[in-house]
Amino acid sequence: MDHMRQTLHNVGGQHQLKLVNFELQENHASHETQGLSHKHLVVRRGKPFKVTLLFGHQLWNPHSEILVLEVWLGDMSERIPVQLFDKGPNPPGWSAKIYPGDMRTHSATIHVCSSARSSVGLYHLLVHMETINNRKSFAVGTFVLLCNPWLRDDPVYMPLDFQIQEYMKSDYGIVYMGTPQNICRLPWSFGQKYEPGVLEACLQILQVSPQHLSDKRKDYILRADPAYLSRVICAMVNCNDDLGILRGKWQGSYKGGVKPTEWIGSADILHRWVASNCSPVSYGQCWVFASVLCTVMRVLGIPSRVVTVFNAAHDTDGSRNVEEYYSTKGEKLNLSKDSIWNFHVWVESWMRRPDLSAEFDGWQVVDPTPQEKSAGVFCCGPCPVTAVQQHFLNTPYDSSFVHASVDADIVRLIVRNGHVVGRMVETEWVGQLIYTKSIGSDKPENLTHTYKSKKMFTSIRSRLQSRQLLDGPARISPNVEVSLNVDGVPSVGDSIIICVTVANKSSRPRVLVEHLDAQLKEYNRNPRESFWRTHKLVDIQAGEVLTLYHTILPSEYEAVLAGNDIVNVAVVLKDVRTKERFLAVHEFSVSSPLITIQIEGGNNIQMKKEYTTHISFINMFPKTLSGAVLTVEGFGLLQYKHISRLVLLQPGHRIVKKVSIMATSPGTKLLMATFTHSSSPGITSRSFHKVSVQTE
Repeated sequence: MDHMRQTLHNVGGQHQLKLVNFELQENHASHETQGLSHKHLVVRRGKPFKVTLLFGHQLWNPHSEILVLEVWLGDMSERIPVQLFDKGPNPPGWSAKIYPGDMRTHSATIHVCSSARSSVGLYHLLVHMETINNRKSFAVGTFVLLCNPWLRDDPVYMPLDFQIQEYMKSDYGIVYMGTPQNICRLPWSFGQKYEPGVLEACLQILQVSPQHLSDKRKDYILRADPAYLSRVICAMVNCNDDLGILRGKWQGSYKGGVKPTEWIGSADILHRWVASNCSPVSYGQCWVFASVLCTVMRVLGIPSRVVTVFNAAHDTDGSRNVEEYYSTKGEKLNLSKDSIWNFHVWVESWMRRPDLSAEFDGWQVVDPTPQEKSAGVFCCGPCPVTAVQQHFLNTPYDSSFVHASVDADIVRLIVRNGHVVGRMVETEWVGQLIYTKSIGSDKPENLTHTYKSKKMFTSIRSRLQSRQLLDGPARISPNVEVSLNVDGVPSVGDSIIICVTVANKSSRPRVLVEHLDAQLKEYNRNPRESFWRTHKLVDIQAGEVLTLYHTILPSEYEAVLAGNDIVNVAVVLKDVRTKERFLAVHEFSVSSPLITIQIEGGNNIQMKKEYTTHISFINMFPKTLSGAVLTVEGFGLLQYKHISRLVLLQPGHRIVKKVSIMATSPGTKLLMATFTHSSSPGITSRSFHKVSVQTE
């Protein structure tokens, strides 16, 4: 098959039909499917597409022969009689019409239209030419049918075109990471528009899902429902229950796979999965799972966006409370099954929910990271965002778990010799910020208000909890307040200034013992062992407010911290006389120095042309760096990693790498550069560069 015509297979009878033209260029432009596939006609449900029949010497006689199309999805088929010159509205099911002017001597153009609720998948098309005594049948090829967010009757209908442009057609996105005080941006290439093989990989995901393998007919029927599709795909993005795409890994060595922070696009992952005969690709973490899911959803026609929740709770027992344990010296202890992730990334997909009431239409949370099981499977959602905001926590699917992720309370306990000697409840920590990429901009859009409504019972709940704590066995005095912050946004190589503010609101002076502890932590886990601690006596007068400053020197953390690493720091104050203890906690990330990436001629390049690119890193540290390594890579731009090495990199000097890039397909591509040196425990710096590729 070339790009325009399908060679026929004559099922039986005289060969009267010569060729079928699928009118790819016109259909793809009309259906907004340009670039999705080089192998198939790709159309959207509920919108007519054209198929032109080219006849041989024996012409079709519409007065004596009935023309019937037949579409097959698996073992299900539907006959579609072709109507002549009918200008009326399309029937609710499939239809096929020939309009005046579309009948010519040796050809006829048929306008084929599916139902707006037809199932997504790869269809086979047959043409039957029937008389009273005879039928000639032709297998004319295949086409792919997708959801249609441009169509009002489709459950994924999105009314505003600028939203469709961002959440359907854009192949570039931003994932927000880090901490609320120091947010990092990770560019991501979704690759759904122009990367060859991505559509076919998405169809393969549906074909090897457990639902399809166990009951093909039922699966094909249910594929009309975007909520069902999202649930199937969500489970298939991780490999915990099936032939899924990604294997997750959050600690230890990443040998034998790709470290999650090194992925910059979905197409590479999907290609590897298909090439390995549906074996899982190693490795993924939350933003990788979510970004791949976003790609697949957009390919199938469901508007979707990647969303980051900062300080997301992982509530394993459904209590909507997360407990954290601290020693009397301020060290955070790994005693809880629950955890707070500094950030967690999931997907919102846009759809109506006919299984629920209309108030739950719109954005739905779909989370493919394998955390907890939903109906026995590692997936989460679709959960209406409105249900989370309005506290309808029995709404399908997984609304209670999602709500806890953005609005759980943290109960922080100070323990000594197995006993609780102090406690506090933090009601505002979880879900501090919820971000997604703004439409048409790399700036974040704040979605927090869509998940969390300010209600009167919130303050009532806080007062009740505080009263319970004051009346409990580990009494906390309301007359001492302590807070903890870091001065500015520290970068690798800077001193870290910690500020502890203590307010003595009682009528008597106090003598306090201050213990301060700093620990490196992964974004999704409790901290590791402490790398820095200090303590001292503090005298504070009645009514006095003190600010205590502490400095962590670069020499005290450089063997532990690298760029974008996260630190948990806690302070515990103990009243020497009353033995009361007070706790404050702060988590922050360390910024990394910049790597410069410059493309000669600018960032808009032509496909299949070479462009010279310069990558450089300047040593801004006050000391010489040994074993300096600068690496650059880019899927769709470079065939392999390019590496530059220096034995010693002096202060103020630079390490450079010049590479030649060439794009093999249009769309948005990304270059990624990393810098490491032998004294650093990890990557010192990572930078990304967006490249827009135009066709020739």
